[in-house]
Amino acid sequence: MDIRVEQGKAEKYPCELLLLFSFETPEPLEGPVRDVDLEWKGFITRLMEQGDFKGELFECRLFHTHGALPARRVLLTGLGKRGEFDLDKWRGASSKAGQFLRDSGIKELAIPVKGFDGLSEEELAESLVTGLLLGTYQFNEFKTQDRDKIKRIEKVVVLGETAKEKEALAEGVGKGEIISKAVCMARDLVNGPSNQITPSALAEKAREIAKDQAMEIQVLDVAQAEALGMGAFVAVAKGSQEPGRFIILEYNKGKGMDTIALVGKGITFDSGGLSIKPSEKMERMKDDMSGAAAVLAIMQVASRLKIPLHLVGIIPATENLPSGKAYKPGDVLKTLSGQTVEVISTDAEGRLILSDALAYSLRYQPKAIIDLATLTGACVIALGDYVIGLFGNDESLLKRVEEASAKTGEKVWRLPLWDEYFEYLKSDVADFRNVGTRSAGAIIGGIFLSKFVNKRPWIHLDIAGPAYIEKDRPYTPKGATGVGVRLVVQMLRDWQHS
Repeated sequence: MDIRVEQGKAEKYPCELLLLFSFETPEPLEGPVRDVDLEWKGFITRLMEQGDFKGELFECRLFHTHGALPARRVLLTGLGKRGEFDLDKWRGASSKAGQFLRDSGIKELAIPVKGFDGLSEEELAESLVTGLLLGTYQFNEFKTQDRDKIKRIEKVVVLGETAKEKEALAEGVGKGEIISKAVCMARDLVNGPSNQITPSALAEKAREIAKDQAMEIQVLDVAQAEALGMGAFVAVAKGSQEPGRFIILEYNKGKGMDTIALVGKGITFDSGGLSIKPSEKMERMKDDMSGAAAVLAIMQVASRLKIPLHLVGIIPATENLPSGKAYKPGDVLKTLSGQTVEVISTDAEGRLILSDALAYSLRYQPKAIIDLATLTGACVIALGDYVIGLFGNDESLLKRVEEASAKTGEKVWRLPLWDEYFEYLKSDVADFRNVGTRSAGAIIGGIFLSKFVNKRPWIHLDIAGPAYIEKDRPYTPKGATGVGVRLVVQMLRDWQHS
């Protein structure tokens, strides 16, 4: 999708289709839709009075102008009740409009955008583009039949009336494109089948990003990880014939900026290992590297937006499979931190590989550590498919995440890390076990990880629920969502101002 910004008035602009937004009746028309209505001799007002378009949230109605306007057609899209409006509804409305137009076979359109209610042109443009790009996302790389029937919007013009508005819109469009394209990249990686998206493929993608964005990169193989003492990561990796990779990306190295470590769980396929999962829905387990995909995307965005922070992206990448070399229940593993873990279930492998990655991140003496992981099914039971489980040991860091959540619409909910829960992880033969009881599974997973951050400010985002969804949401088609990318990017953008 080619998105451009031009200066012009909506009612005078010749185009294939003009996309206009309106609040629900009886709110008066305002901004570009009012200007078009005046030029159209009250046509939109009459439509609304007759009930042919009510402005209800995500309502879409297409009309031909029959020469009454320079635009050949107009799509009216509802923003819902004015008092309930926010940027997330704006993203959803632009997404629904984009889907409607794409499915109608429209390839080109123009969208006038004007600031209102304290929302600037830049903010509105960024959210508009986010909704449009994320809402019209499709994953069809592996489809060979009927490719000529795949519909796409090819060109979008965002219109500002003045040179100043045009400049602000261009700023917002640019940021929205950078972030949304990275989210789509993360979705592609997660949607990709595990015979294609291997640990080596993740390492290759990381090298590509490093080269494009002039980042430092290091990729350790299993033997190198073993030599460093990463007993937990190595134990999981040895069960698969696909070689594991421990990936370290570094942006703004040596520039004296605050250091933040981003750690992403990179299990490219999770069978459960010897504690094997049921076969039903096991094909979904290609999504167990959603945290890794998010970290790659965040690193790319940070570089393209020139965020003034020293970021270290750490991705332990491996499959978790049963084989003659696989680790076993009852094994005791020595982690990079020196602590020992008794394996109770090989299907709690994510926390094992993350334990070594979190311990490795301490070498950079970060101001904050953020990990993203599809860690526990228990988090899905607790919070459902739309909410990220938020854990952490630092109040100001937790608040930063919650503030970013309010801006991006990626919902988070705090869960506790109380010391009493550590009782569940006590082992008779090692420092602790890798799982506790069935109770409080998400919390116990978080407690386990907390033992490897050495009291550094740390956030754990359990994205098991929203990483992959079975039902379309306003700007998130079913499948991989790229969750966490916009949330963490927003937090990093706001870092200097908090």
